[in-house]
Amino acid sequence: MLSKGYQYPIRYRYPKGYLYNTQDMSSTVHTKETCDGAISAIRDSLYVLGGKWKLPLIMALNVAERPLRFKELQKALETITPKILSKELKELELNEFVTRTVYATSPVTVEYELTAYSHSLEKVLIELRDWGTQHRKRLKECSKARRMDAALR
Repeated sequence: MLSKGYQYPIRYRYPKGYLYNTQDMSSTVHTKETCDGAISAIRDSLYVLGGKWKLPLIMALNVAERPLRFKELQKALETITPKILSKELKELELNEFVTRTVYATSPVTVEYELTAYSHSLEKVLIELRDWGTQHRKRLKECSKARRMDAALR
């Protein structure tokens, strides 16, 4: 429930019944309910995939194209601690992005792999990668321009 004083971001303050067209959204009538629904969907997505390690974990498993053991994942992500890796893997398993297979060997072998459901994220990950590449390039260009500007002063 929104608090009394909540103001929608400017892009949501359209007259009632306003048609909004973008590449990804076909003619959608924006009302308080559709905006609330969109915000809820994004919030749910960020809740499930948010954090520093979930998407890198999914990418590491995707790049490997085979099940990985705990230590292999830890090496792939370099700076992640075992405690955090364990926590993130449990959450990904709970949300059905990763399957955990335990083999009765001595010592016990545990492997993690992506589920078929996790492949529904491929378009999102590609878009995030592309946006991240563009953003990094933009930051470098801005930084270079600032240095050039500072040098001219």
